[in-house]
Amino acid sequence: MRNFFQSNQFESVTVILPVVNETSSLKQTVEIILRDIKQGDLKEFLIIVCKKTTPEAMATINQIKSDLGDLTVTHQQQLPFLGGAMREAFKLARGSHVIMMASDLETDPKEVGTMIAASKKNPSAIITASRWQDGIQFLGYSKIKLACNWVFQKLFALLYATKLSDLTFAYRLFPTPLVKIIQWEDLRHSFLFETLVKPLRLGVPVIEIPSAWRARVEGESQNTFFRNFEYFRIGWRTRFAPLEKILTPDALAASLPVKTSNAD
Repeated sequence: MRNFFQSNQFESVTVILPVVNETSSLKQTVEIILRDIKQGDLKEFLIIVCKKTTPEAMATINQIKSDLGDLTVTHQQQLPFLGGAMREAFKLARGSHVIMMASDLETDPKEVGTMIAASKKNPSAIITASRWQDGIQFLGYSKIKLACNWVFQKLFALLYATKLSDLTFAYRLFPTPLVKIIQWEDLRHSFLFETLVKPLRLGVPVIEIPSAWRARVEGESQNTFFRNFEYFRIGWRTRFAPLEKILTPDALAASLPVKTSNAD
């Protein structure tokens, strides 16, 4: 399938940080990113909060906003669940590119600089972290979940005819115009898988970098083991979906060839 999207240049990045109960880990995430990347490369931290965001987390967010000023934007999500938060964040992002990551240190913020460097060389590509590229990089993952993850990766890599080793790690950098032309569906954690399989169907190039996953040491996960089975649904449905189910109506219309009249 041809690529429906091209981006010519990396200018700046919006870093999306959904927050429910993270405090010290959120602060560390922000500090590490500020330490490791060039000042001009960061457009904003876009912090997404919800009804469940704790008072302690809000206090941390307010302190970050006080320290960073216009570099921090806070948004109260309206759609439910993590997928809803990310979908709203995609619409609000103002950088030329956008990073989807966690605020609990399960995604290593030290890799943001590596992602940006790769994006500057390949601005039309998605840069995605992989826990499998350099061996097994799961710290605090159960053996059962690890085995299930391996089987899932192999199955859907075969289904999508891709050599990617990790299709489900929710740590990615996207060209912002790309995430705005896709018609997103999911609201729960399976949305994170949707953000890779739909671009794959559109022919968007994807570059993997190795990165480790570490179990959170603060707060509680908002996902459950059995909700992971929702990934199968979105993966299978997207693989055989027509373009009108993947692109927004405006993007679909723009991608179609223009009909010319045969009239004199």
